[in-house]
Parts: sequence; structure tokens; C-alpha cells
Amino acid sequence: MEASTWEASPTAETVLDPLLAKAAGAVDGEGAPPGGPGSQAAAMRVNERYSTLPAEDRSVHIINICAIEDIGYLPSEGTLLSSLSVDPDAECKYGLYFRDGKRKVDYILVHPHKRPAGSRMLARRVQPNDTGLGALSGKQDQPLPGQAGPVGAGEPEAPLGYHEDDKRFRRAEYEGNLLEAGLELERDEDTKIHGVGFVKIHAPWNVLCREAEFLKLKMPTKKVYHINETRGLLKKINSVLQKITDPIQPRVAEHRPQTSKRLSYPFSREKQHLFDLSDKDSFFDSKTRSSIVYEILKRTTCTKAKYSMGQGEGRKKDSALLSKRRKCGKHGITSLLANGVYSAAYPLHDGDYEGENVEFNDRKLLYEEWASYGVFYKYQPIDLVRKYFGEKIGLYFAWLGVYTQMLIPASIVGIIVFLYGCATVDDNIPSMEMCDQRHNITMCPLCDKTCSYWKMSSACATARASHLFDNPATVFFSVFMALWAATFMEHWKRKQMRLNYHWDLTGFEEEEEAVKDHPRAEYEARVLEKSLRKESKNKEKRRHIPEEPTNKWKQRVKTAMAGVKLTDKVKLTWRDRFPAYFTNLVSIIFMVAVTFAIVLGVIIYRISTAAALAMNSNPSVRSNIRVTVTATAVIINLVVIILLDEVYGCIARWLTQIEVPKTEKSFEERLIFKAFLLKFVNSYTPIFYVAFFKGRFVGRPGDYVYIFRSFRMEECAPGGCLMELCIQLSIIMLGKQLIQNNLFEIGIPKMKKLIRYLRLKRQSPGVHEEHVKRKQRYEVDHNLEPFAGLTPEYMEMIIQFGFVTLFVASFPLAPLFALLNNIIEIRLDAKKFVTELRRPVAVRAKDIGIWYNILRGVGKLAVIINAFVISFTSDFIPRLVYLYMYSQNGTMHGFVNHTLSSFNVSDFQNGTAPNDPLDLGYEVLICRYKDYREPPWSEHKYDISKDFWAVLAARLAFVIVFQNLVMFMSDFVDWVIPDIPKDISQQIHKEKVLMVELFMREEQGKQQLLDTWMEKDEKKDGPCNNHNPKAAPDSLGGTARRSHAYPGGTP
Repeated sequence: MEASTWEASPTAETVLDPLLAKAAGAVDGEGAPPGGPGSQAAAMRVNERYSTLPAEDRSVHIINICAIEDIGYLPSEGTLLSSLSVDPDAECKYGLYFRDGKRKVDYILVHPHKRPAGSRMLARRVQPNDTGLGALSGKQDQPLPGQAGPVGAGEPEAPLGYHEDDKRFRRAEYEGNLLEAGLELERDEDTKIHGVGFVKIHAPWNVLCREAEFLKLKMPTKKVYHINETRGLLKKINSVLQKITDPIQPRVAEHRPQTSKRLSYPFSREKQHLFDLSDKDSFFDSKTRSSIVYEILKRTTCTKAKYSMGQGEGRKKDSALLSKRRKCGKHGITSLLANGVYSAAYPLHDGDYEGENVEFNDRKLLYEEWASYGVFYKYQPIDLVRKYFGEKIGLYFAWLGVYTQMLIPASIVGIIVFLYGCATVDDNIPSMEMCDQRHNITMCPLCDKTCSYWKMSSACATARASHLFDNPATVFFSVFMALWAATFMEHWKRKQMRLNYHWDLTGFEEEEEAVKDHPRAEYEARVLEKSLRKESKNKEKRRHIPEEPTNKWKQRVKTAMAGVKLTDKVKLTWRDRFPAYFTNLVSIIFMVAVTFAIVLGVIIYRISTAAALAMNSNPSVRSNIRVTVTATAVIINLVVIILLDEVYGCIARWLTQIEVPKTEKSFEERLIFKAFLLKFVNSYTPIFYVAFFKGRFVGRPGDYVYIFRSFRMEECAPGGCLMELCIQLSIIMLGKQLIQNNLFEIGIPKMKKLIRYLRLKRQSPGVHEEHVKRKQRYEVDHNLEPFAGLTPEYMEMIIQFGFVTLFVASFPLAPLFALLNNIIEIRLDAKKFVTELRRPVAVRAKDIGIWYNILRGVGKLAVIINAFVISFTSDFIPRLVYLYMYSQNGTMHGFVNHTLSSFNVSDFQNGTAPNDPLDLGYEVLICRYKDYREPPWSEHKYDISKDFWAVLAARLAFVIVFQNLVMFMSDFVDWVIPDIPKDISQQIHKEKVLMVELFMREEQGKQQLLDTWMEKDEKKDGPCNNHNPKAAPDSLGGTARRSHAYPGGTP
């Protein structure tokens, strides 16, 4: 009701009568007559007195019971219960429609709502001609119904807090602005969720058409054309493949191969005849409707609301300051959500996905054909995913599907490489020499004092296991995976272009630029704050300068326009952001340092634990020191990585927020970059240490390198560090996937569901049953988890992509484990989106954004890292050097002895020799250690030998050759495979030609209609001009000339 309605009568009686009339109208509108004789008599009295109300007044369905109570009218409990007794769920399809059962709910706004004790709130329905919300947005100086004001009778409501009252005013103004934008609202505050009210939003046809034209949405026209089909051999191959893959295709209409396609064109109200508007209800699907409403919600601002407070100097100052800020501030839905004016905003799911008598809908179809673990072997219905969730989410699942498919050949080749290592392990001469007891090679102690001498044959198992991953086939596999990464990127680009064509996103650049420049609410708030500071400084300066006499009217105009243009001229410069940039730099350096410190702590743990285990009297414990230390250290690393991942994700978001990026796209890209940098360092630092640093800076017996002068740097095993790198990589990769998938993505949502269920079960059984039966769609969706974006999903897969490509030379089975994980991951994410998350707002996108550049960067980095792993971490290069330079018979016999140097035990430093030198049962004079150094009997004892420099040169040469060769091959693959498939480029060109033909025919049709109309007009004018026989020739000629010059014969 308008504010003037509430002002019309100063007494309670005169206000009560129209309220009762509207209350009766509202109850009748719900289809339930009031129960009880008292209420029926009241309704009859109201109908008698207000039967002459205009139709538009009778259609207003707003009733505020609290306001009636405040005026002094306290209806009986039976009246209210009887008015709510009829369940309208059958008409509104459990909240999917307005109470009239005709208008579909396109969006939901949720706000905090406090109901006074003992009162009930009827559903409030707001229509375009409803002025109930307009009263709040029109005359804000008038009191709200139920507040202290001119009504004057009854007890007022308990006064709300300062901020709560402000939020209520802002909601009222915002919803009034939504009405002015053409949306239709309906309020429901009688919900089963305590302390929550809902505002249902419906976009009528004219608003949908207007916004679709503004957003340049491509919609299908009536024109249908046939897609060019392959011919000859390719057609036969495609038909055979379709028959073979038919059992693994989802039973979805959108997934079937299409032979024809509707021509698409940006929607225009002037060209509605081009589109098939026979069914206006389904022309814009639910995804498009909700995205249109969301754009209106973002664009609609709340700028004029003033806080209406009581007396007091402090409150007056606060009110003046708030009013001053509101003159320039803009509060769209994002800002209102951030400030707590609304607690949530989301579109509705299409319905339930399981249960008896559930109407068939897209959500149920997605659950059955996509979000179920029983269909893990099937292709994804990507077109249906896009139809329901939008292009951005559809592209994520399409990318994940392509990535998972491409892992199949990589997994097969990795298994073959692993089986090759298993088959040739018994023929590997270096491992056979290490396991041969006859060689009796005595190794130097692994630690000071507590560690004793040991035999190389005790490391036989490690040496044999190393061959499974360190063999000539791993070099081939590294080259293969580099080419695989390049092929995967090209294949995805082609798939992306194909999806862009099918989803009508080929001309999306212009729209993307327009959306990209839309400023964020936080940025506008910072600009407003800066502009206010600038304005206050200018006022301070003006106080000291005498004012010149000016025109008062001109001054008022300048003052009014200053509030509008204040933020247009002000922007955030690098000086404004310098504190945030400095904080980012210091924070990132600090967190990287924390990661390095944790790795150093784990290194110290390994060294100290190895020394402690060496003192154990149990021989089995001492023989398994390396395995025990490595396994426990990797588990510690895994736990730390998982915990720091969550911490770094929160810190990256905070660092991005203090930067205050201007647009959402800029915010997302900066957040992704920071999160990826921190998580990359966190996940791969322990692996980088084992691959490139462990055993490199050990020193030699008698001159070891110490950490903090007490902890001796640890060494690699005689077989090299590659086996330890494999253990580290496999445990971190598998543990990270299992824990994050099972605990974070499955366990935590199920735990939250269980907690909500237990809270509900604590209520009485009757209330519980009523709660389950009468819950509306928007109430069910409110209990779901909000959508937090795709960044965590992409990040998880990009880190996995790094595990698969960066160190694949040390773990050929990484693609296989990634494949098995992704098969589960696809269905897990699908189930989460369909059943556990609120429906996200559909966002248009034509690519995966910055993630593609990150993938390319990881692919290029993988080539370099694998080259260094093969040359420096594995023994592949030393074996080649020995085979072609030092082997006497052209075999690998003697290779182990060649890689070991000798040390005289008498050269140990004081206090570093073993406490038990006779642990092996004999006195040791010379021990061996892995390095290329001169023997103790040489003139330059313990100096680096020439063999070391020969091997180092070969290693560096291999890195250069491998890197350049693989990079060239990857670029060649990139060049050979075109980004746009040939058939798609032909179809795009065909669409352009057909569109030109369509408009040419339309113009020709218009011209023919014009010519026909002109001919008819000439025929009508002809008899009138020929009525006078004498003037017939002249008038006829004149008419013809005039008709030629002016259509219709009008001069």
C-alpha cells in the first residue's frame, strides 16, 4: 500500500477497514474462505462495505498482520490458521511458481526476518501495479507499517537495531527499484525456516525480450539448415564408431548426433518474426531466465535510502553522514549480499531429482544419466549440462572429459613402460652387481658416530625396484608425454571451437568485452571513499578562500550534480594500491619461505630419525632405515601440503581482495594466479628437493656438509634418488587425491547433511513430518551449499596435470592413477552440482580462460624438468658415458664399481668415525661412497676426477638436445593440427551466408509489399482523376509523376 494510504486517516478504525478489505481479498485470492463464524461475518461486512473498489485495488494482495496488531486489531488464532489451512503447493508446484500457479519463479532473494512472538505472516504477493513496495521506495520519510507514526493506536513493534532498520529500508528501496525495472515480486515470510524470509522474482515476457536484446543473446530462428555430413570412407568410419560407442552414450536427446541446426541470431524485438515464438513459456529456458534476472539484479542500484532514526545529536550526525554517502554510492545485489542486506540470492533447481511421483525434469535426467556412479563408463551429456548450468560450467566438464579421455593412451603407454622394467629387471647388470654377495663392497657410514659400515648388497631390493622406473623406456616415455601434452592442448582447442559453434558462441567477443568492464561493488566502494576524502579536502581548502557571490540556483545544480559525477572522475591509481601490492609481495615471499622452512624441518627429521634408528639393536630395523624414514617423511609432507593448501587458498583470496581489482574477470585471474603460485610451491617443493637437491651437496667422507653444524646432509641410495622420488611422488599424488576427494568433497558435505537432519529430528515428530511435507522448492534449495566457483575444481586438476607431466620420468604409472581418479572425479563433481549445491547462475564463456595459459606453461615446464630428471636424477647418462667411453667389452659390467670412489677410514675427522667399527665382523680400512673423486692413494686425493666432468658435460648436452628436440616436436604438432576443425569453419561460413540470404529475402519481401501497396493506391486514385474527361490526361500524368516522386501519391 502507498504511504498516502497509511496517512489517509489518523484513527485506528479508519485504517482498519481497508486493511480488513485487503485481508479478505488476499484470503480469497488464495482460494480459502476464512474459517469460523466470526471471520466469515467479518468477511461479509468487508465485502458489503468495499464491493465498489476498483479492480486494480482489489487485485493487490499484501497483508501485514503485524501492522494490524500494532493498530489494535488482534485477530483470533483460528482466523489465521484457517486462512492458511489450504495447501497451495499443487498450484505453485512446490514453490516453482507464484501462488497463482502461472508465473514461474526465476530467482530467489533471501533476507533475515524476525517474526514477533505469537504472530503469523501470510504470503505477500507483489504485482506490477502493487504499490506496497513502492511505498518504501517512493516516500522514505514516511514510516513503515507497524512503526511509530500517524496510525497512533496499539503497541508499536520492538524497535530494531541501527543496522537492521537500515537494511530494511535498503531492501524496501531495492525491491521498489526492481518493480520499476519490470520484474514481478512475491514475498513469503511464513516459512518453515526460522528467521528467514523469501522474495520470489518473476521476469515477464516483455522484460525477457528487452534484456535479451540488451545482452545480445543468440536465439534460434525459424530457419533450419542441414549440417554438412562426411562422405565416403569417413562416413562409414563414423557410422561404425557410432554403433560401437552406442552403449556408452547417455540416453539424452541433446546428445544424439544432429543432422540439422536452427540458424541463430541475436534477439531483437523489432525482428521477433524471425524467431519461433509459438511457445513463449519455453522460448527462454530456465537457465537463460535466471541469468537475465541476475543481470537486472546487478544493474539495479540502491542509492536513495535514508535511515529513519529517533532523536538525538549522535544519530542525526550518523544519519547525515549515511545520507551523504548514499548520494554517490551504488548498491547492486553483490554489494547488498556483502553487507548482509540479503543473506542469499540464487535461481531455483527445476525440481526434485529422486523420489516417487517426481515430475520429469532436466535435473532428474542429469542425475540419472550423469551424476550417478553407475554410469561412469558413459560419455557426459555436455549439451544438457550446458543447458542446465550454463556455458562456463559446461566448458569445465567438457575439458575434464577431454583430459580424462586423453589419459587413456598415456596410461596404456605408462603401463607398457612399467611392464618393460619388470620384464628386464633380471637382465639388468648394474642391479645384479649390487645384489651379488661375491663383490663384498663395503660402504661408508650414512651418519656420524651411530651409523656403522654397511654392505652394498643390503640395498639390493632398492636397486631392483629402481630399474622398474629407471630404464631406457622412461626416456621414450618422457618424450611421448611431452608430445601428449601438446596434442592434448590442440585437441582441446578443437573441441572448444566445436562447442562454441554448437552453443552459438562464435561471435561472443563483443559481449565479453562489455561484461568485462563492469566494475565490482568493492571497487566502487573504494572509489566512493576516495572521492569523499577528496571532497572533504576541497571543502577544507574553500573555507580559507573567500567565496565569490554566485547564482544560488547555479550553486544548487552544481551541488546536485556533484553527487552523481563524483565517482566518474576518480579512479584507483597505483599509489592507492601500493600498500596492497607491497602486502602481497611480502606475504607471498613469507609463505614461500614457510614452505621451504617446513621442507627443511622434514629434512632434519629424516636425518635425526635415521641416526636414531641406526642405534637400534634390532637388525631388521636397521636394514629398513631408508624405507622407514622415506615413508614417514612423505606422510608428514602430505599432511602439511593438504593443510597448507586450505590455508593458502584463503590467504590468496584475502590478498586479492585488498588489491580491489576493478572487474570480476580481473579479480578471478589475480586470485587464480596467486592461489596457483602458492599451491604449486606447496605441492612440488618436497618433490623438487628429492629430484634435484638431495645428495648433491653432501660433501665426502671426512669433509661432510652440515646443517646448523650438527645435522649431516643426507645421501641418495647407491641406486640413485629416482626410487625415492617415485615413492615421494606416488604417495603425495595418491594421498592428496584420496583425502581431498573422499574427505573434503564427499565426507564434509555428508557430515553437514547429517547435522542438519539431526537438528530437524530433535523437533517433535509432527513438526518434522509437516516440515518435510510442506517444504517449498526455494526452502529446500536454501539448505543446499552455495556455489563457490570453479577455481577449486580447476586447481585440483591442474595440480594433478603437473604430477602427470612434470615428473613422469620417475613415475610412469602417474597417468593411470590420474585416469582412475578422474573417472570418479567426474561423477563426484556431477553429483555435487546436481544434488548438494544451489543452482549457480549461468555464465556465458567461450573458453576456460587463464587456465589454458597455465596448462601451456605447465606443459612447457614439464619438458625442462623431465630433461633434468633424466640427466641428473637418474643414472641414464652415467650408464651411456660408461658404455661408450669406459666399458672394455661394450657391456655394463663394472659400472657400479666405476661410480664408486674410495676413502681411507683413517682420514675421518675427529668425532665422526663409527662407534662400532667392527660391526661387520672385520676391520675396515677402505670404504666406498658414490661420487667421482680421486682415490686416497692419488696425488690429488679426494679431488673431483675427470670422469665427473665427462658425465656433467654429457648431462648438460642431453638437457639441451632433449629440450630443443621435444620443444620443436611439440610446436610441430601445434602447427600441423589446425585450431578450428575444417567442417566447423565451413558451417560457420555457411551460417553467415544463410543469414545474409535471410535478410535479403526479408528486404525483398518488404519491397514487394511496398510496390503492391503503391499499385493499389494508384488504382484507387485512378477513377477519381478520370471522373472529369477533359482533365483526364493531365491529371493522370500528374498523378503518375506524383506517385513516382512520393509513395502513396502524396505530394
